[in-house]
Formats: sequence, C-alpha cells, structure tokens
Amino acid sequence: MASAKRKKGQQAEIKRVPSYRARRITVLVVMVLACASLVWQSIDRQVIETAFLQEQGERRYLRVMSVSASRGMITDRNGEPLAISTPVKSVTANPRKLQGDAQTIGVLASTLNLDPDRLRRLLASDRGFVYLQRRINPDLADAVQKLDLEGIDLLPEFRRFYPSGEVVAHMAGFTNIDDQGQEGLELLYDEWLSGTAGAKRVIKDGKGRVVEQVENIQSPAQGRDLVTSLDRRLQFLAYRELKAAVNKHHARSGSAVILDTRSGEILAMVNSPSYNPNAPRGNRVSHLRNRAVTDVFEAGSTMKPFTVAAALENGHIKPDSPIDVRPGQMKVGRYLVRDHRNYGMIDVAAVLRKSSNVGASKIALSMEPETLWKVYSRFGFGETTGSSFPGESSGRLPYFSEWSPFEQATLSFGYGLSVTPLQLARAYAVLANDGIRMPVSLLKLEHLPEGERVLRKRTARAVVKMLETVVSGEGSAPLAAIPGYRVAGKTGTAKKAVAGGYAEDKYLSLFVGMAPVSDPRLVMAVIIDEPGGEEYYGGLVAAPVFSKVMSGALRLMNIAPDKPWQENTLMARLGDKE
Repeated sequence: MASAKRKKGQQAEIKRVPSYRARRITVLVVMVLACASLVWQSIDRQVIETAFLQEQGERRYLRVMSVSASRGMITDRNGEPLAISTPVKSVTANPRKLQGDAQTIGVLASTLNLDPDRLRRLLASDRGFVYLQRRINPDLADAVQKLDLEGIDLLPEFRRFYPSGEVVAHMAGFTNIDDQGQEGLELLYDEWLSGTAGAKRVIKDGKGRVVEQVENIQSPAQGRDLVTSLDRRLQFLAYRELKAAVNKHHARSGSAVILDTRSGEILAMVNSPSYNPNAPRGNRVSHLRNRAVTDVFEAGSTMKPFTVAAALENGHIKPDSPIDVRPGQMKVGRYLVRDHRNYGMIDVAAVLRKSSNVGASKIALSMEPETLWKVYSRFGFGETTGSSFPGESSGRLPYFSEWSPFEQATLSFGYGLSVTPLQLARAYAVLANDGIRMPVSLLKLEHLPEGERVLRKRTARAVVKMLETVVSGEGSAPLAAIPGYRVAGKTGTAKKAVAGGYAEDKYLSLFVGMAPVSDPRLVMAVIIDEPGGEEYYGGLVAAPVFSKVMSGALRLMNIAPDKPWQENTLMARLGDKE
C-alpha cells in the first residue's frame, strides 16, 4: 500500500513540471526578428539610403579648400626682381573643435608668441574658422605642426617680399595682409598683379587635417608679371647718394628722379627717409608717401631756363642780348627784386650762369603774361605728368590773368608756382630732347612713344648751351661737373614758404641737370629739403649728389664720354654758389 502511494505521488510531481516550449518559441521569434532587423538595416544603409549617408559623411569629412594664387612679380627693366611672392602658412583654428583649456591655450600662446588673454578671446568665438596668425615663417609653422592640436590647421598662403628693401620702397609700395596693393606700383597695378584663387576638394580627419586630395575643382591663375622702367642699379646708386647727402647736411628729406630723355621712362625715383616694405606697418606715415610725385615746392632758380626759353621762342631776346642788372636790384611795384651782388651789364647766358633774379625778372616782364604762361604750361607745369602714380600732385601754376607785375617777375625765378620733382625733371627733359615733350612712363617701353613738340629745336639747344656754362668754374654749379662728360644744368636755392611769408632759415636746395650735352640721354633732378648748417645752396648741397649719381649712371649705361678727361680743378672756384 505504501509503495503504491509513493509511486502515485512521483507521477503527480512529474505532471506538475512546467513546459518551456512557449518560451523557446518566444526567444526564437525575438532572435529571428533581431536578425531580420539587422539584415534590413544593412540593406537600408547599403542599398536604399546609400546616397544620403554618403552625403552626410562627405559633409563631415569632405571639404572644398581655396587654393591661393601667387601675385605677379614686379621687376626692373633688366628682369631683376623688385617684388616677389613666397609660399608661407597661416595658423587657423576651429574654436568648436579646439579644447580651450588653460594648458592648451598656454602652449599655443607660447608657441605663437601671443598674449594668452588675446588668444582666449579669439577662441571664444562660436565660428568654425578664425585666423590666429597670418603668414608665419617656416620654423614657426613646423613648431605649430608638432603641437598636433585638434582644431588647429596651417593654411597655405603667399607673402610679398621686396629684395631691395627701402631702395625701391616708394616705387614698389606694399600689400596688406590679404595681398592687396596699398601703395606705389602694387596699388596702381593691383588688378594686373593679382591672381585668381583656385579650389580643390579634400578629405579631412577628425582633427581637421588634410589626409587626401580628392579632386581639383579649379586651378589657381597666377598674377601677371610687371616689368617697370626702373633700373635697379641706378635706383640703388641714387638712393645711396641721396641718403648720404640728407644725413650729411642734417636735412629734413630729399628726392631724386632720373629720366631717359628719349623715351620718357623713369629710370630711378628715390626719397629719403625711406622705409622697409618687408617690416610691419609700424613706420611713420610721413615716410610712406612718394615725395617725388606727391610733394610740391617752389622751384626757385631752376625755373629761370624756362623764362629764357619763352623769351627766345617768342623773339623777345637773343642769346647774346645784353641785360642790364645794375645796381643788383630793381623795384617792381612796391617790392624789390635783388641779386646777390651787382653783376653789371651781362648777356642772357650770364643771367643763368650767375643766376640773376634781376635779369630773369627783366626778361619775364618784357613779355605779355599770357605768352609766359603758355610756355610754362607747354612744359607741363600746373598739370600731372600722366604717370598715374597714386597720389600724384599736379602742382600749381596760377592763371596769367591773376598775375601782378611783381608776381610775373617772381614767377621767372621760381616763386609763386609749385611743382613736383618729377614735373621739374620732365620739363628739363624737354630741353634735353630738342624741345619735344615725351609722356612719362613707369613701365619699360618696347617702342618709343610719340612725343609733342613744345619748343623749337634751336631754342632748346640754345638754352642747353647756356646751361652748360652753369656747370663751370664761372657758374653756380661747378660741383655738378663729371670728368669726361659735358654737363648742363641749373641750381636753385629757394626759401620755404611759411605762414605769413617765407622763412629766413629754411631752404630747399635744388639741382637739375642733363648729360652728355652733345646728345643728352639722362636728366636728373635732386631736391634736398631744409639742409642744416651753413651749406644750403643748391650748388653745394644738391649738385654733388647729381655729379656722383650721374657719373655712375653714364658708365653703367655705357654712354660714351663726349669731353676729354681733365683733372677736376673746379673745387678752386665755386662761382655764385646757388
């Protein structure tokens, strides 16, 4: 009985064990659905949404980068570089990716030599791109790259470099941080020199570094080269001597211009003080302007040859006409015109050789005001030279109807009108070129342009012959002489205009000359502003600069001597100094 009961109990227990079949089915269904979901997701991503997902990926890693274009090179007439572009890199940042913790900012600021607070402000931007430092040197670029910071990138760019530095600064000018011309030829020919940036598609990694170049969208177009009329050898020579003279005489500034009389090309144009175009723009603003074309002054006695030319051209005098300048002064209206001393009865050549104000005044007053004004105008006074140089001044030539007799007299020796150094050089080039005025050119010319005759050949040659006597032992500019060459020119020593009249102790020292006289090729104007000390006459301050520069220029250009070489004994006699 007992055994039967135990057997019955065991059977009851077996019957009470639950069945797991439903669970197994449930698990199996879930696993099948999961697998089906994975398969579906794979199909969806790899087949259905492929294009969409690729686009999203490319948006995160595929970028279009701008490719900088090199600016065109500026060269002198012989192909020597005056301005070139060199590849450099700029440091950029993505503030959204860069970790702006104190340690990262400290390391980056130290490397870039930036103030940490300033760097922190730059990185506080919510933009995806900021410049940290533009156009750094290669050593610094390597140091930044070694930091390997996420969000920091090196962007390829170009930096302008000027091999001749301050020697060509006022002519070449400079560009800004975005490579746009700001002064000089860089500004004038900015469109010509500027290149067109290109574009390329690249893949970047999570740190923003380029890992692969996908395709070239547009190739960069480099800027066009510019061949100027300048001769770097003459530019250097003129700058060296001008700077030395400004320093020697403790002058405020100086300018010099050399023109090719046949073509009108500017072979050299310099100013002192100058500036270094390769340095940061911390220079004084007054040093940046090209004084040879922007600044105007009263030309003093360098205007006398044009007064003589006007009288000769219109038949009022002849080269040997006697001019009575006794007793060394003359009254014009309520004012007196004075010479340094009484020269007595002299001819027209002596008026220039002795630089007689009385003689020039008498010649000017022998003409109608309109006659004198027209000749001055034909020489280019009162208008720009047409060079188109940025900031060029037209000077000032008052209209003849405004002249009083005294103003007409003073205009004859350079007071009452204003000119630029370039205008003065061009006017003398007319005399050197047998009375033909050539357009001024900043670029090298392949063919001679057509000039305009403004003076008869015999008149121009007669004036040049008179000017040759100025550069002699009896003239005011013996220090302008060049051994082996015939030289013609004129000195000027003008008092500077100040409020209420003219300063008694501030002068402009000038000399404008040409060589060789037998066939004038070069004209040079030299202006020294406010020379200090006792030497302030143009014949003592400006003429020696002309002699040194022109002597070297004639030899550099292989222009044959036209005068037997003689020992320079002109130092023994300095004439009337002016």
